[in-house]
Amino acid sequence: MHDLVIEGARIIDGLGTPARDGGVAITGGRITAIGQGLGPARQTVDAQGLCLTPGIVDIHTHYDAQLTWDPFATPSTSLGVTTVVIGNCGFTIAPCRPQNRDLIMRNLTHVEGMSLDAMRAGIQWDFESYPEYLGAMERRGVVPNVASLVGHSSVRTYVLGEEAASRTATDAEIAEMRRIVLEAVQAGAIGFATSTLEQHNGENGIPMPSRLADEKEMLALTGALGEAGRGIFMLTKGMTSTIPWLEKIARANGRPVMIAAMFVDPGDPTRVFKELGEIEQARARGRELWAQVGCFPLGMEFTLRHPYPLEALMAWRPALTAPDETRYRQVLADPSFRRALTREMGEPGVPNRISNANWDYLTIAEVKKPELRPLEGKTIGELAREQKREPFDVFLDLGLADDLETMFDCRLFNTDEKKVSELLRHPCAAVALSDAGAHLSFLCDAGFGLHLFGHWVRERGDLTLEQAVRAVTTTVADAYRIKDRGRLVPGAWADLMLFDPARVGRGEKRRVNDLPTGASRLDTPAVGLHGVWVNGVRTADERGVMADCGRPGRVLREFAA
Repeated sequence: MHDLVIEGARIIDGLGTPARDGGVAITGGRITAIGQGLGPARQTVDAQGLCLTPGIVDIHTHYDAQLTWDPFATPSTSLGVTTVVIGNCGFTIAPCRPQNRDLIMRNLTHVEGMSLDAMRAGIQWDFESYPEYLGAMERRGVVPNVASLVGHSSVRTYVLGEEAASRTATDAEIAEMRRIVLEAVQAGAIGFATSTLEQHNGENGIPMPSRLADEKEMLALTGALGEAGRGIFMLTKGMTSTIPWLEKIARANGRPVMIAAMFVDPGDPTRVFKELGEIEQARARGRELWAQVGCFPLGMEFTLRHPYPLEALMAWRPALTAPDETRYRQVLADPSFRRALTREMGEPGVPNRISNANWDYLTIAEVKKPELRPLEGKTIGELAREQKREPFDVFLDLGLADDLETMFDCRLFNTDEKKVSELLRHPCAAVALSDAGAHLSFLCDAGFGLHLFGHWVRERGDLTLEQAVRAVTTTVADAYRIKDRGRLVPGAWADLMLFDPARVGRGEKRRVNDLPTGASRLDTPAVGLHGVWVNGVRTADERGVMADCGRPGRVLREFAA
């Protein structure tokens, strides 16, 4: 007798096979049979013709801290996600010496938009080394499956301390960092993650530690993957990280390279396709490079108190490093500062940076002062044309006049859907970039898979549902060497999602206050989702997360070579 049978479903197996009618039988957390007439079960669910697919595998999340107090990885569990990969960009909380805990948290507050109060109240520091972190997560239990990247910035801070963000490493320090990375991978890390993106700054505008690494260090630490014979190298790339350089790393260690973040940039829309061409050429030479792409416009809500989208601009540094609010306001009002920003935004070819093409996507969402409310809903580009002024003057004057409290809503990248469609259908693309768990006050893209099914399949028709399901299940699971997940086949783990293809999508964003200390975050609820199962245990139904589902997820430690 089976533990569970879900019958009467439209099955999409994640392998690209055409949809078919039938059911799925589950015993001991694994799929035991697929088809018709599956026999008796202790529990039976009638799918009523809804689509039954593998659960979504989200390879770009930042739940490293949150999972210590929230085993559900909220809101991903309620959005069809059954496996999350944490540690992206190298921003992790392990390894971490006790004396560096506050530094790690303050940096995460800045670079990933996490609430410092929430982290101080919520993180359970019952670990120091990376293997101890994995063990602590297993003891607490998780609802989705969790695979964890060991993070460069944390490793660097562990070895170099407070000097990690200010200098290159010595040979002895590099050797110690390599030892830690190798230990982490052997203990169960899915790979090694880093960032060279200029926008990635910690407290007071100081670069995140990984940005101080030289080529010798990068080759040594990624070489640990080759020595272990397992693991993926994940990089969020800046201007200096070219595709040929990443191919060199892949050639040296023989491991896959996952490159984020590959967006269509309105300021330079051809660049991402040039880089995709270089990735294809590298693949033809036997190097496994992947382009991590998103299926939505990258949008953020922000105020001038924390203007994250502007911090990729080198000309913004005087504001970023201002010692107090008085000086910060003086910098924002300085005409020469504004001219430098205008010049830099007009320069093409800089990846993942706001540009002049963004002004018509920068909307005034909410103002504090009543006399400014007529401006709500207008874009900065629109106002600049009306007033015949430079957009930066309009933007910064408004923010200053509203005591830095104006809430702006900016769509930064992937605004040209025709070009985004090309990205999504590219054979070297890995659909991800949810950033779930990070930038909680700015965005919530954790429902990226539901958006893919609703917008790109049902509304636009750029992909078939079979193609879309495969993109966020088998394709990414295989790229990360995650065994027996992301597919509906006998023997695979029963990570499942049940949804209505006529309605599926992500709902309107809303602000909720459910973080430790009552800190707020943005949320987008699921639409048309009827069920989620992790290892055969139901974790969500049509009403959302099932609080009494237990901790069915696994901390994944074993991966294919």
